[in-house]
Amino acid sequence: MPFGKIFHVVGIHAAGEVCDVVVGGVIDVSGNTMYDKMTHLWKHQDGMRQLLMNEPRGSSAMCHNVILPPCNKDADAGLIIMEHEEYPPMSGANTIATATVLLETGIVEMQSPITHLKLDTPAGLVAVDAECIGGKCTSVSFHNVPSFVFELDKEIIVPGIGTVKVDIAWGGMIYALVDASTINLEIKSKNGAELVKIGETIKRAVQEQTNPVHPENPSIKGVSILEFTEPLVEDGGKKSAVNTVVVSPGRLDRSPCGTGTCARLAVLHARGMLEVGDSFYHRSIIGTEFVGSIRGTATVGEYPAVLPTIKGSAWITSFKQVMLHPTDPFPEGFRVGDVWQM
Repeated sequence: MPFGKIFHVVGIHAAGEVCDVVVGGVIDVSGNTMYDKMTHLWKHQDGMRQLLMNEPRGSSAMCHNVILPPCNKDADAGLIIMEHEEYPPMSGANTIATATVLLETGIVEMQSPITHLKLDTPAGLVAVDAECIGGKCTSVSFHNVPSFVFELDKEIIVPGIGTVKVDIAWGGMIYALVDASTINLEIKSKNGAELVKIGETIKRAVQEQTNPVHPENPSIKGVSILEFTEPLVEDGGKKSAVNTVVVSPGRLDRSPCGTGTCARLAVLHARGMLEVGDSFYHRSIIGTEFVGSIRGTATVGEYPAVLPTIKGSAWITSFKQVMLHPTDPFPEGFRVGDVWQM
């Protein structure tokens, strides 16, 4: 029986977020950098993302990652991240998931007790330290690109809400961070629909009223994602907080969000609430946890930056072949407004 396309996919979740990894069916795409390759996929081969992530093969609460040959000679593999509305330059949960797949499937040789590897991402080279026991990658720590604050307490006029203060920061994506309590919201699963609706409304207002540009890559510009936060809590020397990230077109990240944690580290450092060497325990809306730390400081363009490290774990859930028959009427899938925000 002929099939027009077959993708070999490893199903996996990182702290609850589905971050499936495409390990076969894509040889390579053109580009001198991983950012170029990401742009090529987005502009010329976006049908793959639509096919994998839309119904009937995908769902509204998932991501996909594509493993490609790296452009940086120091990297072990190249990584392109796909979400429903964009190709983010970097994602923490997806990095943790991809590193776990690379090691547990033998694409990259596992070394016990720690495997060191490097991933070439559109945001830059990301070093990974994976703790490995008995063939299982028990945890992954990735050393992210420098994270920094564009602006603190930026006042945004939001239709139907009023003036909302947001922090704008880069953690691998450009985030707007909002203290949920300032708009009388709690980060609870029962409030999920309201968090999504209000989060998307605030994000659109931020996009209309700001235009942050990454100083080292002007193609990366504008807020694309929003993070609701709760205040930092310190108990017995352990600093922690709850967050949830609103992912377009309208859902909540199930994980604590790796790049969102990096952006939060930058904000907390800028406010004098975290220092170099401090650990920060970031919890998701379902109670899962990433541990962030600041390993140093740097400067990106005119912005003081932190060097963040994030630690988390992922679990393989399936091995599957995703197929497209030439006669299938939905070569790029579809979305229905009952569960998709449209």
